[in-house]
Amino acid sequence: MYFWNTSKENRPKDVPEVILYGDQRKQKPERLWYGITDNPSSLSLSNYYQLIKETNSTGIICVNYSYARYGTGNKPVQNAAHLAADWVRFDKGKTKFWEIGNENYGTWQAGYKIDTSKNKDHQPEMISGKLYGEHLKVFVDSMKAAAKEINSEIFIGAVVIETAKEKSWEGGITKNWNDGLLKTAGSAIDYYVLHSYYTPYEQNSSPEIILNTAKTETHKMAAYMKELSRIYQLPERPLALTEWNIFATGSKQSCSFINGMHAAIVLGELANLKFGMASRWDLANGYAHGNDHGMFNKGDEPGVPLWNPRPVFYYMYYFQRFFGDQLLTTKVSDNNDILAYSAKFKNGELGAVIVNKGNVPQVIDLDITGFKSTKKYYLYSLTGGDDNGAFSQKVLVNGKTTKFAAGGPEDPKKIKALSATVTGKIKFESQPFSVQYLLTE
Repeated sequence: MYFWNTSKENRPKDVPEVILYGDQRKQKPERLWYGITDNPSSLSLSNYYQLIKETNSTGIICVNYSYARYGTGNKPVQNAAHLAADWVRFDKGKTKFWEIGNENYGTWQAGYKIDTSKNKDHQPEMISGKLYGEHLKVFVDSMKAAAKEINSEIFIGAVVIETAKEKSWEGGITKNWNDGLLKTAGSAIDYYVLHSYYTPYEQNSSPEIILNTAKTETHKMAAYMKELSRIYQLPERPLALTEWNIFATGSKQSCSFINGMHAAIVLGELANLKFGMASRWDLANGYAHGNDHGMFNKGDEPGVPLWNPRPVFYYMYYFQRFFGDQLLTTKVSDNNDILAYSAKFKNGELGAVIVNKGNVPQVIDLDITGFKSTKKYYLYSLTGGDDNGAFSQKVLVNGKTTKFAAGGPEDPKKIKALSATVTGKIKFESQPFSVQYLLTE
């Protein structure tokens, strides 16, 4: 639904006023999104590029595949592919990673179902993995030709189903998606695009259920992708988890420190399993009584200021600071409640992340293969507050937290690390439901 190169005043003429979906929503004129806009509830293309620059981030762009389905021009697939290729040209090599469409297999996605009376290239009413694969090859050809014109190399991902779908309510389009796609276009795909919301859909899941999914579901995805490569005799592709969060609702789980712990485990497991990237959904959304996936409050959460960071921000902030470049093997104990991840920095220092997902304190005896420290180590410990039962809306960093109803310390950079001299193995106590971020010299 996003047209990167135009504005509301110049709505594309080959986009129907009403776009169909596969779910039961009421038909109404469709709201499109535009790259040229000053609408505060949207994000202009220029502001997107500015955000990437100011945060020193690597962007990944999802192009409008659905336009290839609902477009009413004589050649809708070619028109949509050309629109994507023009974006590659405009981008001028800033972006290396592109993906074709979003959750195209979903009933909630534009293009899942089309009005065939308005379609001019004889497409079927309903999408399929095979059809998506046929269209994907057109996009790949157009976009890579555009990249070649500007002396740039790009990599294009295809949206796949992340795990085997076996439940009765999961329809044939979803169940057969990967088969049709990989048989049709498997060799044209540079990497696989996965989405996961880990926990059971809209259940009031406990901390234990939520935290356990971070490991089990990540391993399930990785194993399934390996199995697909074997079945379809394709090389193993890099994996990009371009949306992830939790679906738990009912106790403000999404806005809690437990979701922060979950994020830390997911990042550690993704590193261990050699995923290529992960981009969390999302920066800001809607509070929805504490069921908000947003990392920051966009102004509708009571008792906190605009853009107040949620606990998950702090868990990911410290993970980014304390996790190095070279993955190492880490051993702590045989206790299933303790997880540990470590990676060495280029300067020789080592960062480690230790998670106690149990409800009792644990003494951590850290053993990292191939690394011996003889100097000091520095530590930040993150845990929840005493509000909202098991799902505190606050995070404490070395005992420091916020004066507001939710969130964490105002400036984490000002919080001093705990430190100790290494006299042998690194040993410390980990509190219940806590994460320790550790750096050794």
